[in-house]
Amino acid sequence: MASAFAHAFSAYAIGKVGFSKKQSIKFWLLGMFCAVMPDFDVLSFKLGIPYEHMLGHRGLSHSLAFALFTGLVVTFIFYRNYKAGSWPWFKSTLYFTICTASHGLLDAMTTGGKGVAFFAPFENSRYFLPFRPIRVSPIHIEDFFGEWGRRVLLSELYWVGIPCLGLIVGVWLLRKILN
Repeated sequence: MASAFAHAFSAYAIGKVGFSKKQSIKFWLLGMFCAVMPDFDVLSFKLGIPYEHMLGHRGLSHSLAFALFTGLVVTFIFYRNYKAGSWPWFKSTLYFTICTASHGLLDAMTTGGKGVAFFAPFENSRYFLPFRPIRVSPIHIEDFFGEWGRRVLLSELYWVGIPCLGLIVGVWLLRKILN
């Protein structure tokens, strides 16, 4: 898996690119939560659920169906003032869905694990992307503080942080030019 830092920064970048107006702290925190939340499935290890099971790590919670469900639920709960089907409702739902889906995409670019079940609950096959440059992050937090964690952060800076920052700056410049 990629670290929580890479997932959260990706959500920030998605929001900066997708929304030109200033957003609330609630918006940013919810986006980052959606991007990190699929890894709560590591609790499945404590429950004795095997990695390969649909409810195991990188299973259902990393799927596109789960991302859509999460986007809908987050918008329904936290943006009740948006009328279902309206443009603000659609855009918020899409943002939270993409933030959640970005988690599986980043994990499918890592050097470890057993792949991501993008199509769960309909199918539990695990997939990686053909390009896997991101060093896999340790599951246990104590393993993150040391050489392994340093290598993960450097990998994520190079493959996630710099491209996201470039995208943010590029879109900002484009908006300045067009306005």
